[in-house]
Amino acid sequence: MAINIRKFVKNAVLEDNGRGDLFFDIAPKGRFTARVVAKDDGVLAGVKYARILARTEKFDCKFLIKDGEEVNKGDVIAELEGKASVLLSSERTFLNLLQHASGIATSARRYSDLLKGSSVVLLDTRKTRPQLRDFEKYASRVGGAINHRLGLDDCLMLKDTHLKTIVDLKEFVKIARKRISWVTKIEIECETFEQSVEAMEAGGDIIMCDNMTPEQIRKVSDYRKEHHTHVLLEASGNITEKTIQSYLTSGVDAISSGSIIHQATWLDYSMRFD
Repeated sequence: MAINIRKFVKNAVLEDNGRGDLFFDIAPKGRFTARVVAKDDGVLAGVKYARILARTEKFDCKFLIKDGEEVNKGDVIAELEGKASVLLSSERTFLNLLQHASGIATSARRYSDLLKGSSVVLLDTRKTRPQLRDFEKYASRVGGAINHRLGLDDCLMLKDTHLKTIVDLKEFVKIARKRISWVTKIEIECETFEQSVEAMEAGGDIIMCDNMTPEQIRKVSDYRKEHHTHVLLEASGNITEKTIQSYLTSGVDAISSGSIIHQATWLDYSMRFD
């Protein structure tokens, strides 16, 4: 993972610098100090990546606030020291990492706070920007969510599109058990009570109750308790901050929401030279 982060950060710097920062060769000599200041309230994330950027570009960086801690408008997040050319050529990438990650962490924290006091787990989804999945899911974790699948290789999920290609679900699951790892779960997306029963009978480990109302899920949960106590239930589909608490008494084990990431708004930070 550390190697991937270094590669990601290096590519981000190269993207911004292009053939080279035009200010670099004419920048004033000597070492300068700067501060990163919050212009919004929220949850800080991105520190893990920003530190690697500082080491890669060879400037000193001391964070005064940790990943996952709250920041308030006006707070000094970090103190920097280095050559003017290096600090200025790294400024936008450094801030982009912190602002992007902090926006997602802040969103995840709002969602997770709404689940406090319950045993229901908050999950993110694979609705991430291309090439940014590790980064965005890291920010989601910092905010309090638990990662759902990182990719197609860590759980066999049969969504509605997959199910359209399967004639006999029970037979398919039987074959899948012989092909996938013994410790890998099979999750099946269902939109009705009837589909949920079929999926449990077929041997699914997790039933994703997609776009179901809390009342519909409660019926699925009651059936699960009576016939398949080992099966886990996940609620998903257009679940927002306004609706998430209505699912807490439906009997689900987890609630997933893509909004945590794809609807997150960046926090505003700025770099100020002393």
